This record gives sequence, C-alpha cells and structure tokens, in this order.
Amino acid sequence: MNQQLGASRRPDIGMGALFAATLKRDLKLSLRRKSELVNPLIFFLMVITLFPLGVSPEPGFLAELAPGVIWVAALLATLLSMDSLFRTDFDDGSLEQLLLSPQPLMLVVVAKVLAHWMLTGLALTLVAPLISVMLFLPAEGVPGLMLSLLLGTPTLSLVGAIGAALTVGLKRGGVLISLLVLPLYIPVLIFGTGAVQAAVTGLPLGGYLALLGALLALGIVLAPLAIGAALRISVSG
Repeated sequence: MNQQLGASRRPDIGMGALFAATLKRDLKLSLRRKSELVNPLIFFLMVITLFPLGVSPEPGFLAELAPGVIWVAALLATLLSMDSLFRTDFDDGSLEQLLLSPQPLMLVVVAKVLAHWMLTGLALTLVAPLISVMLFLPAEGVPGLMLSLLLGTPTLSLVGAIGAALTVGLKRGGVLISLLVLPLYIPVLIFGTGAVQAAVTGLPLGGYLALLGALLALGIVLAPLAIGAALRISVSG
C-alpha cells in the first residue's frame, strides 16, 4: 500500500512508472494471499471434474459439450474472484487516497485489472489444455480454446471489475456482482464457445476471434471509465 500511495502523491511520476508500481503491488499482495490465488483454479477444476460424474462419462458426449463446459467454468471462476479486486484497498483506505490523488485513475484501474487477469484468466488459460484432455476435447479444438480464452478472459475481468467497483462499499457484494455482470458476459461466452466448436469441426474461427478481439478493444476503451465512475460513486456514497 505504501508503495502505491507514495506513487500517487508524487505528481511528477511518469505514467509508466505508476502503472508498473500498481501492477507490481497488486501482484505481490495477491501472491501473499495464496487462498484467494488458488480458489478460482480449484473451483475451475472442481466444476470440470464433477461435470462428468453428474451427467455422463461417455467420451463422445463429453467431447461435444466440452467447449461450453470449459467456458462456463472459466466464467464462473473469474467471477468468484472479482469481489476482492477493490475490497482490500477499500478496507485499508488506500482506495480513497487513489481517488483523491492527482494521478489518472484510469491507469491505476487498468493495472489492477491486468494483475487480476494475470492471476486468474491467464492461469485458467494455461491449464485449459489439461482440462480439454479430461473432457476428451479433440486436439483440433485446443488451439481455438487457448486463443478464445486469451481474448475472452481479459474482457471478463474488465466487465467484472465494473460490478466489483459498484459493490465495493457493500459487505456482501459477491451475489450482487453476479447479478450485475452475468448478462454482460453472455456475448463473450457465445463467441468463445463458438470459436472452440469451429476449431473442432474444421471451420474457420477467425470471425469468432475477431468478435472477441472487438469486445476486448471495446472493454479496454470503455471499462476503465465505467470502473472509475463506479468507484467514485461507491466511495462517496
């Protein structure tokens, strides 16, 4: 916290240095809270493991449903970790200091969301090939799965951060975050699943990836503005 607050109080600090300091701080804090770090991965693995037991262990059936199951599990695992994105900063008062500092809030917000994605979305993407083997996803679909997760999970983090910012002042905001952002996750889920299915069937998946990229670009431009405004509303309220 001291590193980030010290950076925010110096008006002459460069934007790159501020971004790097915020990113480094959030990564360090997340690595210290190992339970919060591994919970999304454990949840992701549990959903994938329990699905065949609850439906059917038949390989052909699992292979057909694998794209949707993996994407839904990744979406829910990302959502599970969103409540803590701004919670620690709000509890110790550093979030209010950030809002009062002369440094651009958007830059700090993007750094915090990037740190969250690196520890959740990127981690889920890296374990996706193992999960695809467990669900008998054909090898042809693995590249499409990896690419779609790389493009889609950052959008999940950006959109989820809006809900986290709106509910940061509430004691039990986790359920409310789900209600707020789940409808906004639907396009990412549709295009991500479609990309994997297209890769499995040998159809071109460039269109799905282009749509996921467009959603990511839109999120990078608009989400920091919405997150900053939501934080100001939550803290001032």
